[in-house]
Amino acid sequence: MSSAYLLVSHGSRDPRPEVAMEQLAKLLYNKYHNPSNNKHLVGIAALEMSPQPLHEQIQLFAKSAFGDCPQSQNENHLKIVPLFLLPGVHVMTDIPAEVALAQQAIGQDIMIELQPHLGSHPNLEKLLAKQISTIKAEAWILLAHGSRRPGSKETVEAMATSLSAVAAYWAGPPSLESQVKELVAAGYSEIAILPYFLFAGGITDAIAASIEELKLQFSAVNFQLAQPLGASAELAELIWDLTDR
Repeated sequence: MSSAYLLVSHGSRDPRPEVAMEQLAKLLYNKYHNPSNNKHLVGIAALEMSPQPLHEQIQLFAKSAFGDCPQSQNENHLKIVPLFLLPGVHVMTDIPAEVALAQQAIGQDIMIELQPHLGSHPNLEKLLAKQISTIKAEAWILLAHGSRRPGSKETVEAMATSLSAVAAYWAGPPSLESQVKELVAAGYSEIAILPYFLFAGGITDAIAASIEELKLQFSAVNFQLAQPLGASAELAELIWDLTDR
């Protein structure tokens, strides 16, 4: 049996997330490539900001991964791994629809298997805790993007609670500023912010700029900004585990 793995991100106009995705794909390929097991390829794709829709990207990757393999039904498996932290509309609706279109176009010679999204991995908390452990602060804010999907905040709130942090959202309430005001009113003077994002990009730049404004507004408070998860061997381990459950 031949297997290939396609890491799917949201997509961005900023080049940094794509570079990080390529780094992750290389980490996975170098660590888990098995020459004796036919092909074992890792690729990347984006749901948005790509010249082709995701279902066409899946088809192109499948052709590159299995084009030279014998077309034996159920022997070629393409695993799609959504690198999303929250179970929003993209994870629950958009990506499954694109995968279904790709499977219909490809036929049954290659079986496409949609894996759980990255945010569902139980060990993700450990990676975030590692980010926190490098910074000393009295209070933490876990800053997520936010989602329109009902119930999506529950995931962020649960993660924030497990990290002894409060949750805030870049694209909805409660905002970063409102949570900072509450913490300052409660007497905290050392506040750190952990961006609940995979990679650095335009939004993390905007977060950094927002924190500089907060420093002017609350001059007595020491603010620190942690880094997003980034491409790492530890993250690659979680991704691989998602494909092997």
